[in-house]
Amino acid sequence: MKNILIVIISLMAFACNENSIEIITIDTHDDINIVNFTDSLNYSMDTDTQVNLPKMEAGGLDVAWFVVYTAQGELSDDGYASAMENAISKFEAIDRLVNEYAPDQIELALTSDDVRNIYAKGKKVAMIGIENAYPIGLDTSNVRKFWEKGARYASLAHNGHSQFSDSNTGEFDGTVLHNGLSELGKEVVSLLNYYGIMIDISHPSKEAIKQMIELSKAPVIASHSSARSLRDHPRNLDDEQLSWVKANGGVVQATALGSFLTERKDPPPNISDFMDHIDYMVSKIGIDHVGISSDFDGGGGVVGWQDASETMNITKELRDRGYSNSEIEKLWGGNLLRVLDEVQDIAVKIQSGEL
Repeated sequence: MKNILIVIISLMAFACNENSIEIITIDTHDDINIVNFTDSLNYSMDTDTQVNLPKMEAGGLDVAWFVVYTAQGELSDDGYASAMENAISKFEAIDRLVNEYAPDQIELALTSDDVRNIYAKGKKVAMIGIENAYPIGLDTSNVRKFWEKGARYASLAHNGHSQFSDSNTGEFDGTVLHNGLSELGKEVVSLLNYYGIMIDISHPSKEAIKQMIELSKAPVIASHSSARSLRDHPRNLDDEQLSWVKANGGVVQATALGSFLTERKDPPPNISDFMDHIDYMVSKIGIDHVGISSDFDGGGGVVGWQDASETMNITKELRDRGYSNSEIEKLWGGNLLRVLDEVQDIAVKIQSGEL
């Protein structure tokens, strides 16, 4: 009888802990346009965008990674200068949002502790990712400058080969520039590790991704990629790449961009298609290595999760598919914050000479 009571009490304790888990919802990829960051039009208003503060509030999206995106241009002094100007304009736009337009509603986070502390205040959280390191140019000291401005992940390429890395778009046109990473790209990988910036593998070529993971002393992320086995697209990760990320301790943020989810033309991609990719990757590499992203305002959005106001539908679908609260917490951001912690801890060790 005593043993039975112990089992019952243990089960009740587990149930209480499971129900008390606080789920912080983190979307790792939201594009921005600086026209929506002005005195007269900004994210404190219900702008004509998929993400803004009213929509985040309505849907229960807690953390948005705003992306400093730069399209790939010429590998020239003029190209680098123009790219840097674009990047700075987006950093400054995010700064205005959190410090001028809506400081009582949203704050910039640089660490996982920041995320939890800002969330505890009842505010929304902004974080910053770099999509395409092209603006760094040939001056690698710009890695530190971007870190100082709040960047906490960076991809070395986008659509087109950069000075650092080949892009997965080489699959479309049969081109390579560096056979993976350039020597400068390898240097930037080391610098990203040094400053505690997560390396984003969503856009580089497969060979570049392989080299990044081999060189990196820290876990990597794919900020917005899905499973290639379900949708054969160069922007998705195949099973071998997924295994690399698992072995590296990283995380793949499944993305709700329709053309990466299904080849079906009619009906449009929906939340179930998105969930299929999450299920597949969880089955392949485990619950600790999968997360969630939308690519809102950059082409993302599916039926059921068209904008941030429908974010609660993702949580409902995860529950309907049998995920526990603790598993949902990992998918919605726990895994991503764990990687951020590890990347930043490793940076401290590198800076101190331990690594």
